[in-house]
Amino acid sequence: MDRLDAMQAFVAVADQQGFAPAARKLGVSPSAVTRLIAALEERLGARLLQRTTRQVTLTDAGARYLERARRILSDVEEAEDAVEGERTRPEGRLVISAPVGFGRLHVSPVVTAYLKRYGGVGVDLRLSDRTINLVEDGVDVAVRIGHLPDSTLVARHVGEMRRIVVASPGYLKARGEPRRPADIADHDTIQFGAMAAGPDWRFVEDGREIRIASTPRFASNSSDAAIQYAEQDGGLTRVMAYQAAESLKAGRLQIVLAAFEEPAMPIHIVYPTTRLLSAKVRTFIDLVTEITDWHFG
Repeated sequence: MDRLDAMQAFVAVADQQGFAPAARKLGVSPSAVTRLIAALEERLGARLLQRTTRQVTLTDAGARYLERARRILSDVEEAEDAVEGERTRPEGRLVISAPVGFGRLHVSPVVTAYLKRYGGVGVDLRLSDRTINLVEDGVDVAVRIGHLPDSTLVARHVGEMRRIVVASPGYLKARGEPRRPADIADHDTIQFGAMAAGPDWRFVEDGREIRIASTPRFASNSSDAAIQYAEQDGGLTRVMAYQAAESLKAGRLQIVLAAFEEPAMPIHIVYPTTRLLSAKVRTFIDLVTEITDWHFG
């Protein structure tokens, strides 16, 4: 039994949740996958998969082995990548996922530069505020804003993003500037729905996190709509720094309560560990770090 083949078969079964789909992914017969898994379990002296007529699930031993097998396969692939000259030339189609607003303003220009530099690659840029499954959706690399949950994704830190409270000069002149988070209760607020699951605004005061409840006069799932209403003296709104950057630069909005902001959120580029870090992914990540400054503060 080839140990790497057996590991690959096991990881494929775990990812695809079945022997038949794993076999299709690997380009072999289901019986070949079954033999590899059986030989692997026999060698390890432990059952890795629990099989029923409806599904295949990991045992506790299987879950532990899966985590280590992914790392081993990733290390092997990277070692091969280092000596395979043909992998230094990016080719094929690169599928990128990014949040809608950030992708339009900051990822799209990188894609334009990438296409000019690497003529052998085509790019499919998918903009969505939904958190997708990279493997299931066939995505090579994704831009994620915020703290990442534990997952099998490999993450490269490429920037930081502040969440800020802004208002128009006209509104602040008429209503006064809030000095502490509690002052929000005396102001009209504009809720950008994608910022949080609920209406509370989070701040840090005296070294601890606090939540301020707010009943917005205007709410929208569009940051553009929230910012536009704020520019028209509508009240305070809380958005990501890049979303208000143009309005701040033009003087249509200004930041308040900056001393009480939460720590900046990280920006990561992520890709699946189950995939070899191909030249097209590696060169895209390198280009992001080369030509961008995604530190929004």
